[in-house]
Amino acid sequence: MPTPRETILAALHARLSALAASALRGEVLPERVPSEGLLILRDGEPGDPDVTLSPLAYHYQHRAEIEAVVQGDDRDELFDNLCASVGATLAADRTLGGLCDWVEAEAPRSVDLPVEGAASLKAAVIRVSLFYATSDPLG
Repeated sequence: MPTPRETILAALHARLSALAASALRGEVLPERVPSEGLLILRDGEPGDPDVTLSPLAYHYQHRAEIEAVVQGDDRDELFDNLCASVGATLAADRTLGGLCDWVEAEAPRSVDLPVEGAASLKAAVIRVSLFYATSDPLG
């Protein structure tokens, strides 16, 4: 049986997979970026939990990361659309179907990355805070 942490990350990945861009989890950047863009979910860091004792619960603010990457001549517009679609997906269900207490994304800081012999990449990391509680610190 998967832990609450894994269940939440899998649910987030499933939400991202429903978008037009390709969505990977924990993979390296492929040699080719799909024309509609690429999202790579990184599990991130659960951080130190706050603890309540009665009943025992560990309250996490888990910080996952979504790498958003586009390539092409119209990469500014593609990037904007990709980030907006991620934001809309998260806003549509802030609890991931009741698995989290709250999901909140931070604004991306984009960079242009030159690629020798090809169109430049535009990329950013979108940090996502996943608020949830579990009865086991390993969960």
